[in-house]
Amino acid sequence: MAKGIKKITRKLLKSDIFSTIIGYVVYLYTLLVGFTTRWKKYHFKEFEELWDKEESIIIIIWHGRATMIPFFWNKKHPLNALVSVHNDGKFMARLLKHYGLKIIGGSSTFQAQKAALELLDTIKNKNETIAIIPDGPIGPSMHMNKSPLFFAQKSGKPIIGITYSVKRAHIFKKSWDNMMFPLPFNKGILNFTKPFYIPENATEQQIEKYRQEIETALRTISINADVELGRAPVLPGIKTKKKNSLITAQQEKTDAH
Repeated sequence: MAKGIKKITRKLLKSDIFSTIIGYVVYLYTLLVGFTTRWKKYHFKEFEELWDKEESIIIIIWHGRATMIPFFWNKKHPLNALVSVHNDGKFMARLLKHYGLKIIGGSSTFQAQKAALELLDTIKNKNETIAIIPDGPIGPSMHMNKSPLFFAQKSGKPIIGITYSVKRAHIFKKSWDNMMFPLPFNKGILNFTKPFYIPENATEQQIEKYRQEIETALRTISINADVELGRAPVLPGIKTKKKNSLITAQQEKTDAH
């Protein structure tokens, strides 16, 4: 009986019809949350002015805090999001399409080269913005990979981190990304890092220094938003999406060198 239910569930999750329905339901829910939440926005004007000036930028968002970000897009500039083509990515892709975003399918672990070429062409040749989740698709959460820095170095465009927090939310602590599921009729904070430009001639050591600086900046504004709203801060994780796979901060630090 249990095996039969699991089999049906797997088929359902792979169904395009199911992902379409779930994507639309989540879209409606984010609208409800967005419009019924009193948002305090930090550096929003500076962010929009920079976007107008640069025309295209590189946006980064933590995996666990990606759901509400499309709500704040003003549609003034084209926005392309890198989304995993696996089952969980289908739901996010449907959500983003309802908001009008363009989707680039792939990740750092699947169709990586194809996605990288498309992302670079999008920001460098088409002069359109790209959005990347730098701790996806397997984590650990709030640990940034180097991919956004590659596109910034090749295009000359800045990297800007975006985050949000809400006073009342459910945190999926058993998931690798500690996803924040906000509730309606809430208080929230939206915040941005400063823009980071990566020199074209930057060395590997310099790139790693930039990576650490950007990672720290996005972590800091995320945690500070939690604290300001009076909720327990969601801290960087050590668990990856792969079953029974853990990575410590010390191991990651060693690997980076």
